[in-house]
Amino acid sequence: MEIFMTMSLLTLFFGFFCLCKLLLQRRDQSCYMLAYECYKAKEDMKLNCDSSAKIVMQNKNLGLEELRFLLKTIVSSGIGEETSCPRNIIEGRNPTRADELCEMDGIIFDTLDKLFARPTSISPSQIDILVVNVSMFSPAPSLTSRIINRYKMREDIKTFNLSGMGCSASLIAIDVVQNLFKSYKNANAIVVSTESIAPNWYCGKEKSMMLTNCLFRSGGCSMLFTNNKGLKHQAMLKLRHLVRTHIGSSDEAYDCCIQAEDESGYQGFRLTKHLTKAAALAFTMNLQVLVPKVLPLREILRYLAVSRLKSAKSQKPKADEGVGLNLKTGIEHFCIHPGGRAIIDGIGKSLGLSDYDVEPSRMALHRFGNTSAAGFWYALGYMEAKQRLKKGNRILMSGFGAGFKCNNIVWEVLKDLGDANVWKDCIESYPPKTLVNPFMEKYGWLNDEYLSFLRFDFSQLFAELQLFC
Repeated sequence: MEIFMTMSLLTLFFGFFCLCKLLLQRRDQSCYMLAYECYKAKEDMKLNCDSSAKIVMQNKNLGLEELRFLLKTIVSSGIGEETSCPRNIIEGRNPTRADELCEMDGIIFDTLDKLFARPTSISPSQIDILVVNVSMFSPAPSLTSRIINRYKMREDIKTFNLSGMGCSASLIAIDVVQNLFKSYKNANAIVVSTESIAPNWYCGKEKSMMLTNCLFRSGGCSMLFTNNKGLKHQAMLKLRHLVRTHIGSSDEAYDCCIQAEDESGYQGFRLTKHLTKAAALAFTMNLQVLVPKVLPLREILRYLAVSRLKSAKSQKPKADEGVGLNLKTGIEHFCIHPGGRAIIDGIGKSLGLSDYDVEPSRMALHRFGNTSAAGFWYALGYMEAKQRLKKGNRILMSGFGAGFKCNNIVWEVLKDLGDANVWKDCIESYPPKTLVNPFMEKYGWLNDEYLSFLRFDFSQLFAELQLFC
């Protein structure tokens, strides 16, 4: 009997020990955002629509048909008159190595200088982890080495350079930080997210590769994270969920968004007609994992009941019904990657979002253009500048990347936020009364439907793909 009691007590003690260990491990796995800084270019880098048209017309390889397509795309892209690009593009000259490095240094060091100047009590010597994501530029020494050299960081810092990850790379970088936080206690991490535009301007005439010239603009963001509970009172956001989906095993999805050379040997980024299908599939698969984690049980049960009822009545879902789930029961704010007007409108429609919900992404696209992986943070900055973010709110960031991948992340707001940040000089004028480009009258007669497939209407695919089978 005594042996039995002893064994029982030991079993209970061991179980209690394992439970405590698990709870302590989960405690140490928290990921808090302390601060972020977005890049705002200087006045001499401004690229309005008229300047874009002049740059396009300098390309001697283009015929009338290609010019019509590019000008039409520019005026209907949803991009405003205040975006910016590297000086070598504005000056119409081929980039040198100095131009490439100057572009990166200007964005990265500007945002990091401002980040370290913030009252977070974190200095460069206290950074344990550094992750930089730039898809289209990978110099040697690496960009992380350039940062370490400038700020004289510690010799034991853990560094990672991510390339080729596309527009959702900053979310992947945060996933790297989150996983490293499981191994390092009381650690501080920085993520730097930007894209190289200077050496990647497409000079050919293949229409499927021209779109990047019309959409991508200069931008970047540096973010500061920690898992130190002692700094929680300084934190803005807490990472709740992060789901990554990669469907690169499909040749069709892999090739739909790819860097390549055209028939004339000009390098660019090609978008194919399979992009819409790949994006919808990856997004749906991602939501299958994410939705049960963020939505209340009552909403999931309601959705299942309605789906079964329609199935029993042999009713096909309507194309405009989208996913059929009310994501607003678990998410207050939506930060769709501002990659283009069609992407924002398509995802907004498929998720049943209002104009208010997609306004931050539309305005980020209008003011700053497609800044690749940094785009999320311009949209987040808009929400903050408009004082929308209140303690306890949840934010969904959603984006795609070459490969092909979809990444979604959910944040919890830890305190009321209201910093005007990079929007300080213009937030009072947003949203503008109209998003119609002022040069629409000048170029509006142009018409080209070649890339009509880029009008992302996910609703039909979502209606056919059931989230819960």
